[in-house]
Amino acid sequence: MMSVQAMPWILGIHAISTIMMGGLIWFVQIVHYPLMSRVGDIGFAQYEQSHTKRTGWVVAPLMLTELTTALLIFTQADNLGFTLPFAGLVCLGLIWASTALLQVPAHRTLEQGFDDRVHTRLVRTNWIRTVLWTARSVISIMLLVKL
Repeated sequence: MMSVQAMPWILGIHAISTIMMGGLIWFVQIVHYPLMSRVGDIGFAQYEQSHTKRTGWVVAPLMLTELTTALLIFTQADNLGFTLPFAGLVCLGLIWASTALLQVPAHRTLEQGFDDRVHTRLVRTNWIRTVLWTARSVISIMLLVKL
């Protein structure tokens, strides 16, 4: 069991990483992904390759921090109950599954050049992550309030 003094820090770090991802995914969904179709065919492959590499540097630390703290909260914070930490983990599992099974393959295809069908699928399926990270942001705030 984690010390009582550590849990506020874990919950705070968890909320920060989750809410940052929530804000980032809304930006990606509303601004970034839709504008990809305006880059143009010439240079799109290089643009997409750079996009995925640079995005990884931003999201990987946040996603790993979010996952680590979510697991700590679920396994160590008995005083927070079962429902909210479990719901947060389910959402996170669905986010990671969507990322691995839908968004990453779409990006890999787009790295070869712009494909309107794949781009449209990327924008549409990204709503899964947008909704789930929004839900996780609310859950992370609720966990902080519950503490």
